[in-house]
Amino acid sequence: MAGHSKWANIKHKKSKEDEKRGKIFSKLSRKITVAGRQGGGDPETNSELRLAIQKAKDNNMPNDNIDRAIKRGTGDLEGFNYESFIYEGYGPGGVALYIELMSDNRNRTASEIRHILTKNGGNLGEQGCVSWMFSRKGQIIINPDEAGADAEELMLLAIDCGAEDFTEEDGIYTIYTSPADLENVREGLEEEGITLSSVDIAMIPQNTVALDERAAKKVLRLMEALEDHDDVQEVYSNFDIPEEIMEAVSE
Repeated sequence: MAGHSKWANIKHKKSKEDEKRGKIFSKLSRKITVAGRQGGGDPETNSELRLAIQKAKDNNMPNDNIDRAIKRGTGDLEGFNYESFIYEGYGPGGVALYIELMSDNRNRTASEIRHILTKNGGNLGEQGCVSWMFSRKGQIIINPDEAGADAEELMLLAIDCGAEDFTEEDGIYTIYTSPADLENVREGLEEEGITLSSVDIAMIPQNTVALDERAAKKVLRLMEALEDHDDVQEVYSNFDIPEEIMEAVSE
């Protein structure tokens, strides 16, 4: 693939802090609720719900929380009426931003996201202004220390299972699939005893923009501010940070 998701690698390498777990559960709960409302409460016939439930389990979300989220989506329990939508825009250094959100108050969310962007050197753009720069793909992230196979073995196994691409960067293995093949590849890898760190549908940049140290600091600050917002589900960008600069901004 022409591009890669630098932010996905950075997020994966950050340790999950206990105080943020409640926020992670809240976002996952919204995802399950919306998926259940849109496609029904049976994960066997609702692939979006099935993926959301699996992501929740990957993050050790309790089964009771998952069940309540499904029931809120199907109307069996009262809850907020969340809607999902996309914002697109630009960050420092001209990087593209593709932001997936879920909110019960779109006007409030728009104001708050616009404030975060303005404060951190970014701005909202028109719908479609950056989406063409990304491709929707299945994305499987694997920690080499937990993989159960070396890079070459894993690459061949992933391709045999139906993967489109395999990359090794920043000490992380990433496997890309078509969205339709994601579950088959996941199941094939797990049947071979491979430990998977993250499995999701993601927006992968077709090309990347290299950042200098100053722009890298600004972009990382912006990405973290956006990710910290309760209504933001995922943020995708097309930035790349050279290894020597990444070491400098991480100090």
